[in-house]
Amino acid sequence: MSNLKKLIEIVKMLRSPEGCEWDRAQTHKTIRQNMLEEAYEAVEAIDENNIEHLKEELGDVLLQVVLHSQIADDNNEFNIEDVAKILNDKLIHRHPHVFGEEKTKDTKKILQNWEKLKAEEKKERKKILDGIPSTLPSLLRCMKISKKAARAGFEWKNEKQVEECFLSEIEEFKNAKSKEEKEEELGDILFSLVNVARWNEIDPELALAKANKKFIKRFNKLEELSEKNICELTFDEYNELWTKAKKLTEKED
Repeated sequence: MSNLKKLIEIVKMLRSPEGCEWDRAQTHKTIRQNMLEEAYEAVEAIDENNIEHLKEELGDVLLQVVLHSQIADDNNEFNIEDVAKILNDKLIHRHPHVFGEEKTKDTKKILQNWEKLKAEEKKERKKILDGIPSTLPSLLRCMKISKKAARAGFEWKNEKQVEECFLSEIEEFKNAKSKEEKEEELGDILFSLVNVARWNEIDPELALAKANKKFIKRFNKLEELSEKNICELTFDEYNELWTKAKKLTEKED
């Protein structure tokens, strides 16, 4: 028996009357958060370039797939074979340049065909921006919205226009009077900044993740350098320690 089949049998056993009470009690909704958390942990392993960690975390993601499939099977909805069949059919349909007669190695054309074929499969989606999950992190969802709109032709003529839009949104934020207006304008700033990232082929989610990691590293170093409780530092002391921490962490990198 392959390890994959063994996993499926283990989960089936855990969900059986002779299995685990906790596993038997779970529903799609009760383990919803697990799917998100395991996916994020797998992404973290990728960012760390930790192959052993990635192998483990992909297993945890796979467990969620198998568990959801078993829950559905117990409810006579679908099983993991149905999941695999849908995926197989989708991959073959969306790769006519590999499995069909339409041969091309042009990446741009491949992506265009992918979107076209995807639209044919999702006939229930009537609008261009339909199908973008509302559960995505706002930054990632913004990027998907921006990309889809651009593919449909809603695009700037050049990068200068994108940057001008970003700067104009900053001015509108400065001129906003109420907290509600500032919140709206800040949203526009972030949305326009994602467009700047897209034009420069930068993943804003990854860029922000790196910035977070860098800040934590510098702040931790600042805390190490401080001879007193950092909550008692003055602004000037903070600034001096931050400068030292910045230089030291840059040397470590």
